[in-house]
Amino acid sequence: MPDNEDSVVVTRPGVLPLAKLKRWQWWVLVAFNICFLLIGQIAAVLLGRFYYDQGGNSKWMATLVQTIGFPILFIPYFLFPLITTSSTTPTTSYSLPVIFLLYIVVGVLIAGDNMLYSVGLLYLSASTYSLICATQLAFNAVFSYFINSQKFTALIFNSVVVLSLSASLLAVNDDSDKPSGVSDKNYALGFVATLGASALYALLLSIMQLSFQKVIKKETFSVVLELQIYTSFFATCVSTIGLFASGEWRTLSGEMGSFGKGGLAYVMTLVWTAVAWQVCSVGVVGLIFVVSSLFSNVISTLSLALTPLAALVVFHDKMNGVKLIAMLLGLWGFCTYIYQNYLDDLKAKREETDANGMQLKSSS
Repeated sequence: MPDNEDSVVVTRPGVLPLAKLKRWQWWVLVAFNICFLLIGQIAAVLLGRFYYDQGGNSKWMATLVQTIGFPILFIPYFLFPLITTSSTTPTTSYSLPVIFLLYIVVGVLIAGDNMLYSVGLLYLSASTYSLICATQLAFNAVFSYFINSQKFTALIFNSVVVLSLSASLLAVNDDSDKPSGVSDKNYALGFVATLGASALYALLLSIMQLSFQKVIKKETFSVVLELQIYTSFFATCVSTIGLFASGEWRTLSGEMGSFGKGGLAYVMTLVWTAVAWQVCSVGVVGLIFVVSSLFSNVISTLSLALTPLAALVVFHDKMNGVKLIAMLLGLWGFCTYIYQNYLDDLKAKREETDANGMQLKSSS
């Protein structure tokens, strides 16, 4: 028999199996994507808040930089070794027009989602914004159940409940940490926009996972990058149209001139924000491909739970008791889902061992 005792065999419904990888190789791949997501998202949120704090005020520019950095993905697209998977689903994909339409629809949804995030970050502190975004895990658990046939165990239900409680605490918390000059009405608008963005983002993750399984069906890591490149291209087109249609492009030169840290810092802030979002996106889509949309959202939630600590250091955001409890609830929700994934992994390994044992008995 071939030496495949350490191969990864994913048996959870709605998840693409990667049976050709050794178990340790699979975990290394997962670890790399987790690092991309954590580092990219924390850096992007902090830079986005820095842009607003130093005098930036263009919501469409803040939306545009979330996807305009997609050309850098051509570097790993051409250099990264292909990682293929084994699947029982047909390898043929839908026609190119159907896939092209999929890219357009997802790209437009991404642009709208990014705009909601930009509005939320404009009117909220970095720490409050991040903690509200953590509710995306609760939304994604529901969408994954209906769209991707994801199991809804007691531990996952616990994650949904505690993250919902975390958002509720922030909703009733005083707004003493809101950015200067933000009215109560705009603060509430920022809260609603961020909550809506979290729900739409969770829906997008489930749609992407479904696209891999039912539409694209080509199981290589290059396909992950292709999905990110093309959808980012269309999202960038929509954001660019919005920037010019809204007239905000006329204010950009004034923003650069009045930016608190100078014109060069203005340009570098936008450039590195764009880079950080693309690094984050590679991690997000990579985890969808390797594990599932729900797992990708869980790691994103961990990032959002850690961002308030970074904001505390960088921007000296206030960390009152309510926000501290909300952050701990977010970490709790993350840990319970990770434990569920650990149990699923043990179960898959046990089933694989039993199957190998039955094959040995039948061959003897």
